[in-house]
Amino acid sequence: MRKIILAATAVLTLATIGTASAQDGTVSGAAGGAVTGAIVGGPIGAAVGGIAGAALGTAIDPPPREVVTYVREQPVAAPVVVERKVVVGEPLPETVVLTPVPQHREYSYAIVNDQRVIVDPRTHTVVQIIE
Repeated sequence: MRKIILAATAVLTLATIGTASAQDGTVSGAAGGAVTGAIVGGPIGAAVGGIAGAALGTAIDPPPREVVTYVREQPVAAPVVVERKVVVGEPLPETVVLTPVPQHREYSYAIVNDQRVIVDPRTHTVVQIIE
């Protein structure tokens, strides 16, 4: 019972702190990580999970609307097929050629497995899949 109370306190603390200074992805990542960590490792797991979740939540915040619009409007050129499912938060193989988004160099895009994907060019991590 004590572990559950401590874990709940950690989640509420992280959510409260995060709301004041972070974006939605960070807050939900921190809360989700804290809950998962509490289940696996108790109060210490909650703290570690919250920190890891906040980092991952920040890493996959959605790109600005103009980036999505730009990628959606580009003609289909050089589609690539990879043997695994494309997932937000997971990196694409380094062999996938990325096209930079003008005016937003922090984003690139590619067409992978017949899906338009927005990618962080530094890490090749999928940020958003355009439906």
